[in-house]
Amino acid sequence: MKLKKSMPLFLLLAGFALNTHANAPTNEEIYQMMLELKKEIASLRAENQKLKESVEVVEESVDEVVIATDEAIKEQAKIASRTTFGGYGELHGNWLNDRNGNADVDELDFHRFVLEFNHEFTDRLRFFSEVELEHSVAGEDQVGEFELEQAYIQYDLNNKYSLSGGVFLMPVGILNETHDPATFYGVERNNVESKIVPTTWWEGGAMLSGKYDNGMSVDFAVSSGLKATVDSNYAPRSARQKVGEATAKSPSITGRMKYTGLPGIELAASINHQVDYSQDSLSNVDDATLFELHTIIQKGNYGLRAMYAMWDINGSGPKSIGADEQFGWYIEPSYRINDVGFFTRYSLYDNLANSNSDTEIKQWDIGVNWWLHKDVVVKLDYQNQSAPSSMAELDGINAGLGYAF
Repeated sequence: MKLKKSMPLFLLLAGFALNTHANAPTNEEIYQMMLELKKEIASLRAENQKLKESVEVVEESVDEVVIATDEAIKEQAKIASRTTFGGYGELHGNWLNDRNGNADVDELDFHRFVLEFNHEFTDRLRFFSEVELEHSVAGEDQVGEFELEQAYIQYDLNNKYSLSGGVFLMPVGILNETHDPATFYGVERNNVESKIVPTTWWEGGAMLSGKYDNGMSVDFAVSSGLKATVDSNYAPRSARQKVGEATAKSPSITGRMKYTGLPGIELAASINHQVDYSQDSLSNVDDATLFELHTIIQKGNYGLRAMYAMWDINGSGPKSIGADEQFGWYIEPSYRINDVGFFTRYSLYDNLANSNSDTEIKQWDIGVNWWLHKDVVVKLDYQNQSAPSSMAELDGINAGLGYAF
């Protein structure tokens, strides 16, 4: 377009240049031609400026679209990364012989199927939850249960302290808060952290937690509590209400101190006080206190877990059958070579420790864990129990498959 508009002037100048001797232009004519050329150049400059401005507008529009799209993608990715999903599960096989009676066990059970959903609202505010299906099938006349184990909000007050509110696992023992199958030895959870510390044990309430640079941490919780019954001989496991229309006439207070300042070592002490162990439902039951101590040591291939727990329960009802004191302890050394770990465990517990008869249950376990992945494990162990003649004494094989993600 520029070439066509300039062509007459170029031809005119060329004609004058070739015919310098004939019809030579006058100074006036040359001046007029220069004015025309100047106008042409100005017109071309104006057109170029318009073209440049239109290109810049297009470029700005493209840039705005790119920026907006990029920000939208970033925002969606940010939202997605704040919501996490996980879970764990374990399949158990038990083939046990009751040497004191006819309570033999020969069964295969998908013991737990758990899903976890968490969300981070801000860097200081987050949500945790855990839902569990036990024994594969739940419903009327079914063996299983569908349970909400955790659903709480946690808010960081500062870089040391956080406050949690909702349904949470009690800060007691080794397994109660961390019980993914790949994190412990043995198919079944140990007896002490089942019969004395009633793992898995959760309550509804509020908890203040603090973590310090020297490896110390503290937890203090005020929550709903256990509700003991006569039919269960006041055993803590049967007293769990699981925050399902739980009677809350008397609160529960829990405190824990934990030290992890040395590599491979954990030392912890917990105390739980039930203001009224029966939630005012039994006149002959008063308060109850749980004391718990444990250590975890992992040095190279060698590991050791040890724990002691005891209930002190007041009231003429528990005292009349010897249930006013209930205790248990275990020690578990282990050795791991790459993906294979070997362990043995000796445990003892008694839910009627002050009775006039022998009610202690002792158990040896020996077995192996094979980690196909750090979160996938195959387990095999043998258990040998020693129990009073009035109770089941189960010896035999346990096998399991567990995972977490």
